[in-house]
This record gives sequence, structure tokens and C-alpha cells, in this order.
Amino acid sequence: MRCLNGPVLIASVVAFAVACGQTARPMGDVAGAGEERYVPGLGELMSLQQMRHVKLWLAGQAANWELADYEVDELGEGFDDIVKFHPTHKDAPVAPKDAVPRMVSQPLADVRAAIGRKNAAAFAQAYDSLTDGCNNCHKATNFGFNRVQRPESNPFPNQVFAPPQR
Repeated sequence: MRCLNGPVLIASVVAFAVACGQTARPMGDVAGAGEERYVPGLGELMSLQQMRHVKLWLAGQAANWELADYEVDELGEGFDDIVKFHPTHKDAPVAPKDAVPRMVSQPLADVRAAIGRKNAAAFAQAYDSLTDGCNNCHKATNFGFNRVQRPESNPFPNQVFAPPQR
């Protein structure tokens, strides 16, 4: 059996998740009187986080600090969205609104600092701490079966991770 390549697999997973019945949930009158806005499910947000986590590593390994800075910012925004849209979860003994800030805020700040210093060794160490924070958050929220790690390959062959020539 042939495996799907990275981008096709990621797109397939996201498309499948979206197609599996995510319905709009009320967000108040943000969209207008009586209208509902779509709120992505926790799984969709986490799939995007996983993609950003991979891209962050690849950018850092290529010493493309501008791209790494962008990806770490996107990760931060994604964690903010998780806390905002899914502050609690029915299966989690620890609420995401409590676990995420406690377990990923400092590692994320450390990654940002390493990127700011353009320090590859500090980046790798901070990235591993961030990865540990993600895995600890998954454990605390009863999703310990979902473990992340450093990418072993590039699932985005259509993106250049090397810094641009200036």
C-alpha cells in the first residue's frame, strides 16, 4: 500500500475533519442579528498547530529566522484561539484554558527569544521544550496518546525553507 505524501495527507486529514459534521456554533451577534459563525473544532485547530510546529522546525533548521519568527507567531495565535474557542473540553480533567498557558507559554517565549538571537542551538533546545510542553498538555487533558516530536522529514516539498537571498 502506498502512503500519501505530507501535504496531501495533511490536506486530507483537515478536509476529512471539516467534512465530519462540524456545525456552526453560536458566537453571539458578531456576524449580525441571529446569524451564527463557524467556530473550528479543537481537532481542526490542533491540526493547524501541528502543521505550524513542523514548519517552525524546518524554518529554524534552515536558519530562516524571518520564517521561524512568523511561524512561532502563528503558533501563539493558534494557542490563543484554542483557549478562546475551546476553554474547556468534555473529556479533559484540566481545562485547555488552564493547561495551554501553563504548559506552552514559557517554552513559546523561549523559542521566540532564540529566534530573536538567531541562535540555532538555543532554538533546538527551546523547540524541544515546546514539544515537551505540548505533550505534557496532551497528557494533562487526557490526550496523551497524541504525541508530537521533531519532524523527521519535510511534508511540504512545495515550500522553500532556506532564507531568501538578499
